[in-house]
Formats: sequence, C-alpha cells, structure tokens
Amino acid sequence: MRPPDGTGGERLGYGMSTVVISRRQRFDWKAALFFIGFTLLLGALGGLLGGASGFKSFEALQKPPLTPPAAVFPIVWSALYLLMGIAAYLVWSSGDLDRGASLRMYFLQLLVNILWPLFFFRLQWRLFAFFWLLLLLALLSLTMAGFRYIRKSSYWLLVPYFLWVLFAGYLNLGIYLLNLSLIHI
Repeated sequence: MRPPDGTGGERLGYGMSTVVISRRQRFDWKAALFFIGFTLLLGALGGLLGGASGFKSFEALQKPPLTPPAAVFPIVWSALYLLMGIAAYLVWSSGDLDRGASLRMYFLQLLVNILWPLFFFRLQWRLFAFFWLLLLLALLSLTMAGFRYIRKSSYWLLVPYFLWVLFAGYLNLGIYLLNLSLIHI
C-alpha cells in the first residue's frame, strides 16, 4: 500500500495489517549523480565492448526496413541511459523496503544490456545476441514490475527503454536473417 500522496514510504507489516510511514526526502545530488553517472558509464563501457571494428563491419551488412542511421544510436542510447539512471535514483530515494531487490534486478539487466554489443558487434554472434536481447527483455520486465510497485514514475521512465529494446530485437533478428549468406560455418 502506498500513501495517497504518492511519495512512497516505508511499509511495516504486522500480521494481517500494514502500516505505511510517509516521509518526504530531500533531493540527494550525490546519489542522483551516482545512479545517472554509473548508468551512463556502463552504457559507454557497452559501446567500448562492441569495438570499433565491429561497428565498421556493421555498415556493410544488409539491414531491415526502419533501420535508423548509425548516428541515431548513440544519441538514443545516451537519452535512455539518462532516463534509466533517473528511474533507479527515484527507486533508491523512495525509502521502500523492497527497493534493494528492485535495484539488484536493475543492475543485473544493466549488465546484460552492456554485454549485448560484445556479442552482436565484436563477436558477430547475431543469433546469440538476439536471444541475449530476449533475456534482457525478461529481466527488464521484472525490473519494471518492481519499479512500478515502488514508484510509478520510475516505471514510466523505463517504458521508452523497453520499446527501444523491442525495436533492437527486430533489428537484430532482421540483420541476422538478411545476412545468413555471410555466416561462416
């Protein structure tokens, strides 16, 4: 149960009843910068794992319809990582008793996210990368469910990320299927 003002709060369970203690917290700049900065840093690490040679070979591949220009990807991912970091901070700052489990799931899905460029670009394991994205979507769904329970605004901040990962799955599978003749067995 959440306080009616939507500020979050602590839940203290006593048998069948639950007591909710509502409190407003001050904005913690250090924590916000940690969550946003750490998320952006891990996103940049994912880009480095993809490797420059992997990105260059990507240009030569046949791509499915609706594939945006290459310059769009770092812009979109930066915006998404920013939203993700804000969402994580809002969950952390909620004071909710379940925030630890939700944040652990958040960091797990983030780890899965940053490994995808390694599989797709550097190693060129396109089909494996597609199934890795399915794992990411499952973990992201669990993260979003936990965030929604704690703070709905955090859930909504992750919706664009979820939709982009769905789109990335379409692109990933499309690229795999359109370039089957390039796979060396």
